[in-house]
Amino acid sequence: MSPLLVTPGDPAGVGPEVALRACRELGVDALFIGDAQALRRWAPDLPMVGEIAPVRGLAVLQPRSTEPVEVASIRLAVEACLDGRGRALVTGPIHKARLAAQGFAHPGHTDFLGELCGVQPVMGFVGGDLRVALVTVHLPLREVPDALSVERVLHTLVVSERALRTRLGLERPRLLVCGLNPHAGDGGLLGREELEIIGPACELARIQGLRVSGPVSAEAAFRQMLEGQADLVVAMYHDQGLAPLKLVDFGRSVNWTMGLPIVRTSVDHGTADDIAGQGIADASSMKAAVSLALRLSAATR
Repeated sequence: MSPLLVTPGDPAGVGPEVALRACRELGVDALFIGDAQALRRWAPDLPMVGEIAPVRGLAVLQPRSTEPVEVASIRLAVEACLDGRGRALVTGPIHKARLAAQGFAHPGHTDFLGELCGVQPVMGFVGGDLRVALVTVHLPLREVPDALSVERVLHTLVVSERALRTRLGLERPRLLVCGLNPHAGDGGLLGREELEIIGPACELARIQGLRVSGPVSAEAAFRQMLEGQADLVVAMYHDQGLAPLKLVDFGRSVNWTMGLPIVRTSVDHGTADDIAGQGIADASSMKAAVSLALRLSAATR
Protein backbone atom coordinates (compact mmCIF):
# COMPACT_ATOMS: atom_id res chain seq x y z
CA MET A 1 0.00 0.00 0.00
CA SER A 2 1.22 3.51 -0.77
CA PRO A 3 2.38 5.40 2.33
CA LEU A 4 0.63 8.19 4.15
CA LEU A 5 2.67 11.32 3.42
CA VAL A 6 3.09 14.03 6.05
CA THR A 7 4.71 17.41 5.39
CA PRO A 8 5.43 18.91 8.83
CA GLY A 9 5.52 22.47 7.48
CA ASP A 10 7.75 25.24 8.78
CA PRO A 11 10.76 23.60 10.46
CA ALA A 12 10.94 26.49 12.94
CA GLY A 13 7.36 25.98 14.12
CA VAL A 14 5.50 23.28 16.03
CA GLY A 15 4.77 21.21 12.92
CA PRO A 16 7.59 18.66 13.28
CA GLU A 17 6.79 18.14 16.96
CA VAL A 18 3.03 17.63 16.55
CA ALA A 19 3.41 15.52 13.40
CA LEU A 20 5.70 13.04 15.09
CA ARG A 21 3.68 12.90 18.27
CA ALA A 22 0.39 12.43 16.43
CA CYS A 23 1.63 9.55 14.29
CA ARG A 24 3.29 7.84 17.24
CA GLU A 25 0.21 8.13 19.45
CA LEU A 26 -2.02 6.85 16.66
CA GLY A 27 0.41 4.05 15.82
CA VAL A 28 0.29 4.72 12.08
CA ASP A 29 2.95 4.17 9.43
CA ALA A 30 3.91 7.47 7.79
CA LEU A 31 6.60 8.97 5.61
CA PHE A 32 7.52 12.52 6.60
CA ILE A 33 8.69 14.78 3.78
CA GLY A 34 10.51 17.78 5.17
CA ASP A 35 13.47 19.08 7.13
CA ALA A 36 15.17 15.99 8.57
CA GLN A 37 17.08 17.95 11.19
CA ALA A 38 13.92 19.54 12.57
CA LEU A 39 12.22 16.15 12.80
CA ARG A 40 15.22 14.39 14.32
CA ARG A 41 15.29 16.95 17.08
CA TRP A 42 12.20 15.14 18.39
CA ALA A 43 13.15 11.68 17.13
CA PRO A 44 16.94 11.22 16.90
CA ASP A 45 16.57 7.66 15.61
CA LEU A 46 14.13 8.56 12.80
CA PRO A 47 15.41 6.71 9.71
CA MET A 48 16.02 8.58 6.47
CA VAL A 49 15.00 7.21 3.08
CA GLY A 50 15.95 8.27 -0.42
CA GLU A 51 12.63 7.81 -2.21
CA ILE A 52 8.89 7.67 -1.64
CA ALA A 53 7.96 4.07 -0.89
CA PRO A 54 5.95 2.14 1.72
CA VAL A 55 7.43 2.30 5.22
CA ARG A 56 7.04 0.37 8.44
CA GLY A 57 6.70 2.78 11.30
CA LEU A 58 8.00 6.29 10.61
CA ALA A 59 10.70 7.61 8.27
CA VAL A 60 11.77 10.91 6.73
CA LEU A 61 12.66 12.02 3.22
CA GLN A 62 14.24 15.44 2.76
CA PRO A 63 13.63 16.91 -0.70
CA ARG A 64 16.50 18.29 -2.74
CA SER A 65 15.51 21.72 -3.99
CA THR A 66 16.45 25.37 -3.96
CA GLU A 67 12.93 26.22 -2.77
CA PRO A 68 12.13 26.59 0.93
CA VAL A 69 11.99 23.06 2.30
CA GLU A 70 8.31 23.28 3.25
CA VAL A 71 7.37 24.33 -0.31
CA ALA A 72 9.51 21.65 -1.93
CA SER A 73 8.02 19.07 0.44
CA ILE A 74 4.46 19.94 -0.55
CA ARG A 75 5.33 19.85 -4.24
CA LEU A 76 6.99 16.42 -3.95
CA ALA A 77 4.18 14.99 -1.83
CA VAL A 78 1.46 16.18 -4.21
CA GLU A 79 3.32 14.69 -7.20
CA ALA A 80 3.54 11.38 -5.35
CA CYS A 81 -0.15 11.35 -4.48
CA LEU A 82 -1.11 12.21 -8.05
CA ASP A 83 0.84 9.30 -9.49
CA GLY A 84 -0.24 6.80 -6.83
CA ARG A 85 2.97 6.64 -4.77
CA GLY A 86 1.26 8.39 -1.86
CA ARG A 87 -1.96 7.36 -0.20
CA ALA A 88 -2.90 10.80 1.14
CA LEU A 89 -1.28 14.04 2.22
CA VAL A 90 -1.38 15.57 5.69
CA THR A 91 0.22 18.98 6.04
CA GLY A 92 1.58 20.84 9.02
CA PRO A 93 1.47 24.63 9.37
CA ILE A 94 3.45 26.95 7.16
CA HIS A 95 4.33 30.56 8.01
CA LYS A 96 2.81 32.63 5.21
CA ALA A 97 4.72 35.84 5.92
CA ARG A 98 8.10 34.09 6.07
CA LEU A 99 7.42 32.28 2.82
CA ALA A 100 6.17 35.44 1.12
CA ALA A 101 9.45 37.12 2.03
CA GLN A 102 11.22 34.27 0.20
CA GLY A 103 9.14 34.75 -2.94
CA PHE A 104 6.34 32.23 -2.38
CA ALA A 105 3.48 33.60 -4.46
CA HIS A 106 0.52 31.94 -2.72
CA PRO A 107 -1.41 33.08 0.37
CA GLY A 108 -1.49 29.54 1.76
CA HIS A 109 -1.65 25.83 1.05
CA THR A 110 -4.99 25.81 -0.73
CA ASP A 111 -4.11 27.96 -3.75
CA PHE A 112 -0.76 26.20 -4.12
CA LEU A 113 -2.43 22.79 -4.05
CA GLY A 114 -4.94 23.94 -6.64
CA GLU A 115 -2.14 25.07 -8.94
CA LEU A 116 -0.24 21.80 -8.53
CA CYS A 117 -3.38 19.74 -9.22
CA GLY A 118 -4.81 21.97 -11.96
CA VAL A 119 -8.14 22.56 -10.23
CA GLN A 120 -9.96 25.23 -8.24
CA PRO A 121 -10.29 23.70 -4.78
CA VAL A 122 -12.54 24.67 -1.89
CA MET A 123 -11.23 25.19 1.62
CA GLY A 124 -13.28 23.11 4.02
CA PHE A 125 -13.09 22.26 7.70
CA VAL A 126 -14.37 19.26 9.59
CA GLY A 127 -14.77 19.58 13.35
CA GLY A 128 -16.36 17.48 16.03
CA ASP A 129 -19.82 18.90 15.45
CA LEU A 130 -19.38 21.29 12.54
CA ARG A 131 -18.39 21.22 8.89
CA VAL A 132 -17.67 24.45 7.03
CA ALA A 133 -16.75 25.41 3.46
CA LEU A 134 -15.47 28.87 2.51
CA VAL A 135 -16.39 30.77 -0.64
CA THR A 136 -13.51 33.23 -0.18
CA VAL A 137 -10.44 32.47 1.88
CA HIS A 138 -7.49 34.76 2.60
CA LEU A 139 -8.86 38.12 1.52
CA PRO A 140 -9.01 41.45 3.34
CA LEU A 141 -12.57 41.91 4.53
CA ARG A 142 -13.11 45.02 2.39
CA GLU A 143 -12.42 42.92 -0.75
CA VAL A 144 -14.88 40.12 -0.01
CA PRO A 145 -18.07 41.64 -1.52
CA ASP A 146 -16.35 42.34 -4.84
CA ALA A 147 -14.90 38.83 -4.90
CA LEU A 148 -18.31 37.17 -4.67
CA SER A 149 -20.06 36.03 -7.82
CA VAL A 150 -22.83 33.62 -8.67
CA GLU A 151 -20.27 31.35 -10.32
CA ARG A 152 -17.95 31.37 -7.30
CA VAL A 153 -20.69 30.59 -4.81
CA LEU A 154 -22.13 27.88 -7.06
CA HIS A 155 -18.69 26.32 -7.51
CA THR A 156 -18.27 26.11 -3.74
CA LEU A 157 -21.66 24.46 -3.38
CA VAL A 158 -21.08 21.90 -6.12
CA VAL A 159 -17.57 20.95 -4.99
CA SER A 160 -18.58 20.71 -1.33
CA GLU A 161 -21.63 18.59 -2.05
CA ARG A 162 -19.63 16.20 -4.22
CA ALA A 163 -16.92 15.83 -1.59
CA LEU A 164 -19.40 15.08 1.17
CA ARG A 165 -21.18 12.56 -1.01
CA THR A 166 -18.24 10.75 -2.61
CA ARG A 167 -15.60 10.98 0.14
CA LEU A 168 -17.60 11.07 3.37
CA GLY A 169 -20.37 8.81 2.10
CA LEU A 170 -23.28 11.15 2.81
CA GLU A 171 -26.02 10.12 0.39
CA ARG A 172 -27.75 13.51 0.00
CA PRO A 173 -25.83 16.08 2.03
CA ARG A 174 -27.67 19.14 3.28
CA LEU A 175 -25.90 22.44 2.66
CA LEU A 176 -26.83 25.58 4.59
CA VAL A 177 -25.59 28.81 3.05
CA CYS A 178 -24.76 31.97 5.00
CA GLY A 179 -25.53 35.43 3.76
CA LEU A 180 -22.80 38.03 3.62
CA ASN A 181 -24.59 40.80 5.49
CA PRO A 182 -26.24 40.95 8.92
CA HIS A 183 -29.60 39.14 8.90
CA ALA A 184 -28.73 37.87 5.40
CA GLY A 185 -29.33 41.36 4.03
CA ASP A 186 -32.81 41.81 5.53
CA GLY A 187 -34.46 41.69 2.12
CA GLY A 188 -32.05 44.20 0.62
CA LEU A 189 -32.17 46.69 3.49
CA LEU A 190 -28.65 45.78 4.67
CA GLY A 191 -27.10 44.83 1.37
CA ARG A 192 -28.02 43.24 -1.94
CA GLU A 193 -25.45 40.44 -2.25
CA GLU A 194 -27.99 37.92 -0.97
CA LEU A 195 -30.55 38.98 -3.59
CA GLU A 196 -28.20 39.36 -6.53
CA ILE A 197 -25.47 36.75 -5.95
CA ILE A 198 -25.91 34.27 -3.11
CA GLY A 199 -29.62 33.59 -3.55
CA PRO A 200 -29.38 33.01 -7.33
CA ALA A 201 -26.41 30.67 -6.80
CA CYS A 202 -28.42 28.66 -4.27
CA GLU A 203 -31.32 28.43 -6.71
CA LEU A 204 -29.05 27.19 -9.49
CA ALA A 205 -27.67 24.56 -7.14
CA ARG A 206 -31.18 23.43 -6.26
CA ILE A 207 -32.02 23.17 -9.97
CA GLN A 208 -29.03 20.81 -10.26
CA GLY A 209 -30.52 18.64 -7.54
CA LEU A 210 -28.46 19.76 -4.56
CA ARG A 211 -30.10 20.03 -1.14
CA VAL A 212 -29.29 23.67 -0.46
CA SER A 213 -30.96 26.07 1.98
CA GLY A 214 -30.31 29.76 2.29
CA PRO A 215 -29.01 32.31 2.33
CA VAL A 216 -29.61 32.66 6.06
CA SER A 217 -27.84 34.67 8.75
CA ALA A 218 -24.59 33.10 9.92
CA GLU A 219 -25.69 32.81 13.55
CA ALA A 220 -28.79 30.91 12.45
CA ALA A 221 -26.79 28.65 10.14
CA PHE A 222 -24.32 27.47 12.77
CA ARG A 223 -27.02 27.01 15.38
CA GLN A 224 -29.03 24.86 12.98
CA MET A 225 -26.03 22.72 12.15
CA LEU A 226 -25.32 22.14 15.83
CA GLU A 227 -28.94 21.04 16.12
CA GLY A 228 -28.41 18.46 13.37
CA GLN A 229 -30.34 20.25 10.62
CA ALA A 230 -27.45 20.48 8.12
CA ASP A 231 -24.35 18.57 7.08
CA LEU A 232 -22.24 21.59 6.13
CA VAL A 233 -22.36 25.37 6.45
CA VAL A 234 -21.11 27.42 3.50
CA ALA A 235 -19.60 30.70 4.72
CA MET A 236 -18.82 33.70 2.55
CA TYR A 237 -15.49 34.64 4.15
CA HIS A 238 -12.77 33.31 6.41
CA ASP A 239 -13.76 34.51 9.87
CA GLN A 240 -17.48 34.02 9.27
CA GLY A 241 -16.80 30.31 9.01
CA LEU A 242 -13.81 29.78 11.26
CA ALA A 243 -14.69 31.87 14.30
CA PRO A 244 -17.65 29.68 15.29
CA LEU A 245 -15.91 26.47 14.24
CA LYS A 246 -12.85 27.13 16.37
CA LEU A 247 -14.95 28.31 19.30
CA VAL A 248 -16.85 25.03 19.34
CA ASP A 249 -14.31 22.53 18.03
CA PHE A 250 -10.78 23.96 18.31
CA GLY A 251 -8.30 21.14 18.63
CA ARG A 252 -10.65 18.70 16.95
CA SER A 253 -11.11 20.54 13.67
CA VAL A 254 -9.27 19.67 10.47
CA ASN A 255 -8.63 21.66 7.31
CA TRP A 256 -9.85 19.50 4.42
CA THR A 257 -9.18 20.70 0.87
CA MET A 258 -12.19 19.65 -1.19
CA GLY A 259 -12.19 19.30 -4.95
CA LEU A 260 -8.65 17.96 -5.31
CA PRO A 261 -7.92 14.69 -7.13
CA ILE A 262 -5.97 13.67 -4.00
CA VAL A 263 -6.81 13.52 -0.31
CA ARG A 264 -5.31 16.39 1.67
CA THR A 265 -5.97 17.34 5.28
CA SER A 266 -4.19 19.69 7.63
CA VAL A 267 -4.10 21.10 11.14
CA ASP A 268 -6.37 24.00 12.03
CA HIS A 269 -3.61 26.12 13.60
CA GLY A 270 -0.48 28.02 12.67
CA THR A 271 3.21 27.58 13.42
CA ALA A 272 2.82 28.76 17.06
CA ASP A 273 6.29 30.28 17.15
CA ASP A 274 5.84 31.35 20.78
CA ILE A 275 5.86 27.73 22.00
CA ALA A 276 7.91 26.06 19.27
CA GLY A 277 10.74 23.91 20.58
CA GLN A 278 9.34 23.64 24.11
CA GLY A 279 7.70 20.24 23.75
CA ILE A 280 4.29 21.52 24.89
CA ALA A 281 2.42 21.89 21.59
CA ASP A 282 -0.99 20.22 21.42
CA ALA A 283 -1.07 17.47 18.77
CA SER A 284 -4.86 16.98 18.86
CA SER A 285 -5.56 18.71 15.55
CA MET A 286 -2.75 16.82 13.81
CA LYS A 287 -4.11 13.54 15.17
CA ALA A 288 -7.54 14.46 13.84
CA ALA A 289 -6.02 15.40 10.46
CA VAL A 290 -4.17 12.08 10.18
CA SER A 291 -7.28 10.13 11.18
CA LEU A 292 -9.46 11.94 8.65
CA ALA A 293 -6.90 11.45 5.87
CA LEU A 294 -6.82 7.72 6.53
CA ARG A 295 -10.61 7.59 6.54
CA LEU A 296 -10.98 9.56 3.32
CA SER A 297 -8.26 7.64 1.50
CA ALA A 298 -9.70 4.30 2.60
CA ALA A 299 -13.07 5.31 1.16
CA THR A 300 -11.69 6.50 -2.19
CA ARG A 301 -8.91 4.08 -3.13
